[in-house]
Amino acid sequence: MSFRATILRGCIAVAIGSASLFSTSAYAFADDQARRAILDLREQLNTLVDQSRQIRVQQADQIEALQQEVARLRGEVERLSHHAQRSQQSESPASESTIQVSDPIEQAAFDTAMQSFRAGQYPEAVKELTQFIQSYPESALVHEARFYRGSSLYATKDFKGSISGLEAMINAAPNDARAPDALLIIAASQVELNDLQGATASLQRIVKDYPDTHAAETARSRLKLLQ
Repeated sequence: MSFRATILRGCIAVAIGSASLFSTSAYAFADDQARRAILDLREQLNTLVDQSRQIRVQQADQIEALQQEVARLRGEVERLSHHAQRSQQSESPASESTIQVSDPIEQAAFDTAMQSFRAGQYPEAVKELTQFIQSYPESALVHEARFYRGSSLYATKDFKGSISGLEAMINAAPNDARAPDALLIIAASQVELNDLQGATASLQRIVKDYPDTHAAETARSRLKLLQ
């Protein structure tokens, strides 16, 4: 074998060895990149899982708090009923309303409807108060009838009907003493319908339009739950 051939073979061997070494290093580099990518993905996934768990806990807390507030409002409707019943049994006039009308038939129709409300017979109260409103749309008692009708609808879980009826009452008599309480019931109905944006707007309206009322204090506490 000539010297030139020997040198040529040696160069080829070195080239093959270098190529093999480069290929091994390239594969090792690619493996490192893949491992780092997998670790990064695992870290991102763990972060997402933690965030999702935290969001679920926060949502559960908010839902529980809202449910407690809704239950509290149901108790307020019951309190209205019991308060009316105590007023009926006291030495004050037969109706708990401070308004008395001259027409005895009109007054009797209102009192009968309120007796149903006081007894917790809310479906019957809805029918009787609806009839009263239709029969005496110009009555001095009509705004009060609308308020108790909306409260009765809420108690029967007709939340859309409650909202519609109470909004009509507020639009007709925004300065009525019961208007802020009507908005509280509207907000609670909106929560029941999962309309949290609407509930927030109703509560904010109470704070803005009736800032010095007890209803405004309640609205402020409920707004914190909706934030």
